[in-house]
Amino acid sequence: MTIRSDQRNMIEAFQQYAPVNVTELAESLGLKVWEDDELPVGVSGKICLDSEFGGSSGYSVIVRASDPFVRRRFTVAHEIAHFLLHKDKIGASLTDDGMYRSRNLSTWEEVEANQLAADILMPMPLISRYINSVGADPATLAALFKVSEQAMRIRLKLPQ
Repeated sequence: MTIRSDQRNMIEAFQQYAPVNVTELAESLGLKVWEDDELPVGVSGKICLDSEFGGSSGYSVIVRASDPFVRRRFTVAHEIAHFLLHKDKIGASLTDDGMYRSRNLSTWEEVEANQLAADILMPMPLISRYINSVGADPATLAALFKVSEQAMRIRLKLPQ
């Protein structure tokens, strides 16, 4: 999983404190983030070419407005990951269903997008810093990072 050093530096600039402002990160990468409940049933989000309303990159990220806040944050991070890792495969759009599986991508590419999304939202150096100050309780850390407790438990390699 490789991204350019300038992209990595941009991500790290947003990872100084929890929670990571994933919408501002997306916008700094040239993506416009929209919330909408008109996505098909079972679709959490998508990234698409959007010459009219997209960001400076020409792409928009659309997430289901009715999803829980932590889910919307992960969806935005997941779509950022696709933009950084798989831009050449986006075409007109990539649509991610509730299990974050794009129809146009392999399972491995979805795993990569999920891994980078977790790295964006829950960077290990920042988690370590917070563990030193507030402890290692996954629920507390999840609340600080504005992610689901399940996502934090996975990140900490704890039993589900």
